[in-house]
Amino acid sequence: MQRIDARFAALKAAGRKGLIPFFTAGDPAPESTVPLLHTLARAGADVIELGVPFSDPMADGPVIQRSSERALARGVGLKQVLAWVAQFRAEGGATPVVLMGYANPIERMGLSAFAAAAREAGVDGVLVVDYPPEEADDYAATLTAAGLAPIFLLAPTSTADRIAAVVAKARGYIYYVSLTGVTGASTLNAQQVAGKLPEIQAKARVPVGVGFGIRDAESARAVARTADAVVIGSRIIQLMEEAGGAARASDAIAAAEAFLATIRASLDSGV
Repeated sequence: MQRIDARFAALKAAGRKGLIPFFTAGDPAPESTVPLLHTLARAGADVIELGVPFSDPMADGPVIQRSSERALARGVGLKQVLAWVAQFRAEGGATPVVLMGYANPIERMGLSAFAAAAREAGVDGVLVVDYPPEEADDYAATLTAAGLAPIFLLAPTSTADRIAAVVAKARGYIYYVSLTGVTGASTLNAQQVAGKLPEIQAKARVPVGVGFGIRDAESARAVARTADAVVIGSRIIQLMEEAGGAARASDAIAAAEAFLATIRASLDSGV
């Protein structure tokens, strides 16, 4: 949590916006996960969301679903993901890492055991799609006590009560879903985001990042005019697929790096 807070404080002081890439651990190949963490950090990531593969990723569109299926087929699970984060830290990786996924793997490990293992590995925050804030008292308290940021989602349909519940529990940052749909959708409306976000930011105690539907420098800049950070996932995974995936993992990583560096440069020059 401290790494996330420090990074956003530095961004605010510099008048810059945060850049948060997402990819699924174990994709395009298990051995590419740690190198990809380092690569995205080098390309300008302020926080990295690392997806924990899950068999029924209900909030994710087809691109991220495929990446999760590929990782699961290679035997990637939560314990391996934590080991990769620990390796990233051991190799000098300082960029905040947020695990993003679903409740089932955590429930199987046990919440307390998971929080302890995540802290030991060097995880900074956790976003669990199917832990609604109204039912997440124990989850949020356990993570916070372990020094991990419980990160929650808000959406265009979020009510005032839901916003209040998220604001009360969220640490690190709040993830605002820019549209009503799954990841990778192409119907982003930056004006709608700009209309809703100030209401949340006025109440939030932490920064607000925006994701879902951001695919290029233009959409990233448009969202960053209002948001504190931009989250990009599906487009990165799609570019790695197009570059050859596991068969050409080095090319896939290079494609992710080039794309993220372009977004970073655009945010720094165009916001």
